[in-house]
Amino acid sequence: MAVLFTGIKQLLTFAGDDAPRAGTAMRETGLVSNAAVLVENGVVEAAGPRAAVHRHRLAKKAKVVEVGGVCLPGFVDSHTHMVFAEPRLKDFSMRAAGASYQEIRAAGGGIVSSIDAIRRQAPGAMAAQLAGRAARFLACGTTTAEVKSGYGLSLESELKMLRAVRGAKKLTPLEMVPTLLAAHTVPPEFAGDARKYLAHIAAEILPKAAAEKLAVFADIFCEKGYFTPEQTTAYLKEAARLGLKPKAHAEQLSNYGGTRAAAAAGAVSVDHADHVFAEDIAAMRDSGTIAALLPASNYYLGLSKYPPAREIIAEGVPVALATDFNPGTCPCWNMQFVLSVACTHCGMTPEEALCASTVNGAWALGLGGSRGVVAPGRKADLAFFAADDYRELCYYFGANQCSLTVKNGRIVHSV
Repeated sequence: MAVLFTGIKQLLTFAGDDAPRAGTAMRETGLVSNAAVLVENGVVEAAGPRAAVHRHRLAKKAKVVEVGGVCLPGFVDSHTHMVFAEPRLKDFSMRAAGASYQEIRAAGGGIVSSIDAIRRQAPGAMAAQLAGRAARFLACGTTTAEVKSGYGLSLESELKMLRAVRGAKKLTPLEMVPTLLAAHTVPPEFAGDARKYLAHIAAEILPKAAAEKLAVFADIFCEKGYFTPEQTTAYLKEAARLGLKPKAHAEQLSNYGGTRAAAAAGAVSVDHADHVFAEDIAAMRDSGTIAALLPASNYYLGLSKYPPAREIIAEGVPVALATDFNPGTCPCWNMQFVLSVACTHCGMTPEEALCASTVNGAWALGLGGSRGVVAPGRKADLAFFAADDYRELCYYFGANQCSLTVKNGRIVHSV
């Protein structure tokens, strides 16, 4: 049966080119006042002015849902580490007392501290825990999220994490796109030998993840003390050869060359990009790579340096926004908070931030042709907010304004 969502004060359709939005196009929201959206079989049939949508042939027999407020495409969160066994509360206490990222790592914290818990956790418990977290994303208006491995760092545990994502898909309506991040750091058993560990991933983990179709993307953390730019390019090219699309964590802690290395390997997105220089931005533009910015992690870490969104947008590189939800550096699942930080600390306009968290987030996951836009033929992934003006989503922070979430045409959260 068709469903008619009506009474919408403001609808942001983001209608436009079927491509990632860059430059001034990021400010074009496709705003419609007094709007409605007609959905059937999980797909948008009509969206726009209320009177026009109500005249659609399916509208007369449709189930009517009066919603009010603001409607936009469901958020597409293109960067999360949603699978982890335990929060890093010790790290949090150390950081609050003034310890640096490197000091926490040296004390046995950081990524490595999550390994033992992940390796111990039973697969069923892992999938159930992930589905529980997914409900929190849905409640905040996120309908699609990328989910990385990267806390197992062994063949068995990395595959277990990816299989948990597959298992959790049966337990939650949140759409989850899996990414292999075995190259997150060097596990203790490799005694700091990054070259040897990458060879192990390439020989053992990558082929098995690809053969089982457990991941869509392969990611790597390019940073001093982790993996080099040269290793990054070679690794991502090998991943692409096996059918996994390249992504990279780059320029998070320093300018190290990871952005150019990832762009050279055809990365779909470079994530963090806090310390990019002009040549890095040019490399992203020339390779068609999206800059996925994660400013909530900068906020959580108490940093004064934020990703240079204005410079990136000015050079014509599409910008996406994501939560970076993870146990160590960003325990935040609410994209609405990311919108606030992007506007107040990265100089993005509300229009740009909303575009980055919907349209461009979808393109950063290779889903831009079907998600991130409210238009006929697109997936009916919608988020409704108790607001009179869309800018309130960026203006208010500290609470969840989402009143209704729709995934594939079905209501999956309501207040």
